[in-house]
Amino acid sequence: MEKPTPGVTVRSRDPWWDNARFVSAALIVVLHTVGSLMSRYDVLGAYHIGTWAFRVPLFVILAGVFSSGGPLGPRHLRTLLSSIALPALIFSLLYSLEVYALGGRFTPHITQLPWTLWFLMSLFFWRLLLPLVVQLRHPLLVTTVVSLAVGYVDEFGMQFSASRTLVYLPLFYLGWRLGQGWLQDWFRARWSLPVAVAGVLASFTVGWLWHTKVLGTWLSMRHAYRADTRLGMEGAWVIRLLVLASAAALVLCLLRLIPRRRLPFVSALGSGGFTIYLLHPLVILPFRERGHIARADTHLELLALMVCGVLLAAVLGSPWVRRLVRPLTKPSVDWLFAAPAAPTPTDPADPPAPPLSKRLEKRSASHPDGGDRSLTYR
Repeated sequence: MEKPTPGVTVRSRDPWWDNARFVSAALIVVLHTVGSLMSRYDVLGAYHIGTWAFRVPLFVILAGVFSSGGPLGPRHLRTLLSSIALPALIFSLLYSLEVYALGGRFTPHITQLPWTLWFLMSLFFWRLLLPLVVQLRHPLLVTTVVSLAVGYVDEFGMQFSASRTLVYLPLFYLGWRLGQGWLQDWFRARWSLPVAVAGVLASFTVGWLWHTKVLGTWLSMRHAYRADTRLGMEGAWVIRLLVLASAAALVLCLLRLIPRRRLPFVSALGSGGFTIYLLHPLVILPFRERGHIARADTHLELLALMVCGVLLAAVLGSPWVRRLVRPLTKPSVDWLFAAPAAPTPTDPADPPAPPLSKRLEKRSASHPDGGDRSLTYR
């Protein structure tokens, strides 16, 4: 696959992606709300398998959509520190303190972040790797081969989220390509709509009929392969390839069905998807550890818990919650860095540099498909 050549574009916020982010975040929150009851209810096992592609894989792809494949300049590196690295450490500390307050041991987490925070560590490395990946001759092929091969290396496990980082890297790159305008024919063609409906229904059908047949090791992506199928270790990569390909296809199906226009409440809440992801474990943990969730023993109570999960996602994604916790989700890092050096005066006799817009126009003219070859700096 031909790789896009980095450039620069400026885009307004697209409500389509925000709608998708709220769907993904809400599904994640619902699962974590009722996940401790999964062994008691088959319907939860069906939900877990049927919506798997629409939770973490969709979140990974959306993270790629909002990432830049351009050079890692000082501003980009500061953003990585303030929006990913420091929040990961802050919420890891908050999680440890909460566990301690609930009667557990205080355990600091540095190389292996707890619960959902592995995603932030992987996101940090994905964004560091993306500028290199986009320069490859066949990025999707290379990242897929790495994703499949890493399962044979025991050293790639949960430390530094190494396994998940490399396994999900093809989906992250796919998200970046979608953010550059790839596959627009699929998202706009009339024929793709019934195909997308069939794909989503197939996912839920598989979840309902065969959720007991799908092994957790196939979906966790946390550890090396195990000889837990008839294919053995030699064919374990085939299972992973099928899982990743299915996840990519199902995410494309769901995105095809999600409205591209701005939706009341949903679009605004979806713009806080990152805040939802960070905060919800801290809210759910006390209810789970105190046994309140385990008291649900009827399907009506189970349904009420799932509705509470959606409502929790809505509250945490609301603008006032995002403003309240912004010092935690995006702390200032200006105090860590020296002030930038003053620009060197130029000789008045030197001709002025052309405006940035003129330079970009000249660069775009050299690439007929420059619209698809551009990057977005967010």
